[in-house]
Amino acid sequence: MTKKKLELHPDRLFPADEKVRGIARELFAAANQHPIISPHGHVPPEWLAEDIPFNDPVSMLLTPDHYTNRILHGTARVDLADLGVPVGTPMTEEQSRNAWRLFCKNWWAFRGTAVQFWFTSEFVDVFGVDIRPSEETADEIYDIINEQLKTDAFKPRALYKRFNISLLATTDDPASDLRYHKQLNEDPTWDGKVIPTFRPDAYIEPARPGFKALTEKLGEAADQDVSTYEGHVEAMRKIRRFFKKNGAVSSDHSHRDAGTARLSDREAADLYQQALAGKISVEDGDRLRRHMLNDQARLACEDGLVMTLHPAVFRNHDEAAFARLGADVGGDVPMATEFTAALQPMLTEYGNHENFQTVLFTMDQDVFQRELGPLAGYYPSVFVGAPWWFLDEPDAMRRYREQVTPYGTFYKTSGFIDDTRAFASIPARHDVARRMDAVYLARLVAEHRLALDEAQEIAEALVTTIPSTAFKLN
Repeated sequence: MTKKKLELHPDRLFPADEKVRGIARELFAAANQHPIISPHGHVPPEWLAEDIPFNDPVSMLLTPDHYTNRILHGTARVDLADLGVPVGTPMTEEQSRNAWRLFCKNWWAFRGTAVQFWFTSEFVDVFGVDIRPSEETADEIYDIINEQLKTDAFKPRALYKRFNISLLATTDDPASDLRYHKQLNEDPTWDGKVIPTFRPDAYIEPARPGFKALTEKLGEAADQDVSTYEGHVEAMRKIRRFFKKNGAVSSDHSHRDAGTARLSDREAADLYQQALAGKISVEDGDRLRRHMLNDQARLACEDGLVMTLHPAVFRNHDEAAFARLGADVGGDVPMATEFTAALQPMLTEYGNHENFQTVLFTMDQDVFQRELGPLAGYYPSVFVGAPWWFLDEPDAMRRYREQVTPYGTFYKTSGFIDDTRAFASIPARHDVARRMDAVYLARLVAEHRLALDEAQEIAEALVTTIPSTAFKLN
C-alpha cells in the first residue's frame, strides 16, 4: 500500500495572486511572532493544575471536539457513543482504537472543512504525523500519537509552553470554588496564566427545570439568603467579586435571545417567587431572564467584568441524543437573532458607562454589518466578537472583516476566540485566523486602500492590543 501524505503548505489560505500572496506572507509573519491570547475557551483548569497526561489520541483529540463528532455523525452516520461521547466516558483500549478507526476511515467527510485544516495542522505540527488518515493507516497513526502522549513533552503544561500561549481563559460555574485556579496561582513551578470566566447562564433561566435547586446552590456558594430577588442579585454580586479576585476578566452569557428589557421591581420580585415555586410560565421566565441579564450588566458597571454575549443557539436540537448522551455533544444549531432592539434597554442605561464593556458574538453572520458593526462604531463599550462556532472557518472570517470593519473598525473587535475543548487544536485555530486577517489586510494594501506599515501595525494589534483592550487584560 502506498501511503498518501498529509500536506501542510506554507502558503495555505493565502491568495493565488502572487503579489497579494507576498504581502500576506509578510503580514502573517508580523502577527505570528506574538504569543496566543485565548480569552474564551473550555479547557478544564485541572488539566494544567494537575498536569494530567492525556490517556490516548481519542480522549485528547476526538471526543472533546464536537465539530468533528457532528460531521462524523451527520455525514458518515457514526453513532456519537462510538466516538467516546460524552467527554469522560470510560473507554477500553479497543473501544478507543475503534473510535479512532471510525474517524480515520471517514476522513473523506472532512474535505474542504475547517476541521480537516485543523486536524492536518495538529497531525503535522504537533505530532509530526504526515500520513493521511484512512482505514488502512488508522492504527499506525494511533500508535505514533499514543507513544508521544506517554512522554513529558506532551503533558498539558509542556504543550501550553510549546503552543506559545500567554493567556488561557476557562469557563466556570458560578458555584465553583476555583480550586484549580488557586492551585495554579500558588504553584511556584507554574509561570503561565490561566484565568476563570464567570458563566451564570443556568442560574438566570427562571423557567428551566431545577431553577430552585440551582438558586439554592448559588446562595450556598455566596453565603447569601436567596429567598428574594434582591438576595439573588446580592449573591451574584458576591460571586462575581470572588471570580474577579481570582483573576476573571469577563462573564459569559448565552440565551435564546439577547433581550435586556427591565421589569418593575415589584414584577421582578413576584416572578422570581413564581420561579422558585416552579410555577412560572415560559413566557414570563423569558421576561424575568431579560431583566436578570440587565442586572448582570448593572453589576458589570460595579466590578468591571467584561460582559460577553452569544445568544441565539438552539441547544440540544436532537432531543433523543440529549436524553441519551447529555449536552455539549455537537447537537447545537444556530438561529437567526436580533441585537439592536434587544440591547437598547441595556445600552441606553450602561452603554456609555466608563466601567462597562461588552463583546457581542453571534452565529448569525447576517447581523455583522447591519447591527453589530454599527453598534460597536457608536458605543464606546461595545466590541464585536470574532467569528466563532460555525463561523470560525476561512470564508466566514473573510466575510466578517468585510462586514464589520467599515463601520465597526478593526479596533472595536475582540481578537480571535478559539472556544475549544480540544486543547491541541488551539494553535491550529489561531493560525487560521491570523492567516485570514493577513489575507484581508493584504488585499487592502494591494488595492492601495491601506499603507503597508499601517497593515503591519494592524496585523500585530489584532493579536496583541486589540484582544487585550476588548477583555481588559491590561
